[in-house]
Amino acid sequence: MRHHGPVTSQPQPVADPLTIAALDTERHVAASGWDQNPRVFALVPTADLLEREPHLRAGMSGSDLAPGALSAIEQEDLPRTSSMESLLGRMSWPEAVVGVALAVERVVVPPEAERDLPGNPEQAMEALAGHPDRRDVRLLVAVTRDGRSRCLLRQRAHDRDDQVAMGDDIAPGLVHALKATLQD
Repeated sequence: MRHHGPVTSQPQPVADPLTIAALDTERHVAASGWDQNPRVFALVPTADLLEREPHLRAGMSGSDLAPGALSAIEQEDLPRTSSMESLLGRMSWPEAVVGVALAVERVVVPPEAERDLPGNPEQAMEALAGHPDRRDVRLLVAVTRDGRSRCLLRQRAHDRDDQVAMGDDIAPGLVHALKATLQD
């Protein structure tokens, strides 16, 4: 994985509904620790959600109820598959879903380590897992039907909410694949 585009760390104030939803979703995922399977969330307008589920209002406040706010709804019954591409290729969303977020963990190594990987996928994973310069990261990628995206990156070595990197294009392949799930 290579970084493309600007990456910033917080603490600048955030008012964009997509960024707020991405940050809240990333913190929710982070609360479950590391070594998780990929997790997928539908992003829906909070106003629409509260119209259908008014009892949820009691647990919300502040930015949750701001105009344009988005709520993340975790998708529990994901199809079993061996690849992220296969999982995303099978997804589609009803019109009520205005965006989607994906949390996925990755191992990052320096570019020279990627060049020297064995051709066998199992041996390559072993080599990555044992590489002395490996970094475990979690990506949270959120996109909307209107083309906006937000990417967050948390490193296991710096596992704090105030150390999450933010950018629009940290994971361009995942951004593109998630946007495709929102196409008709």
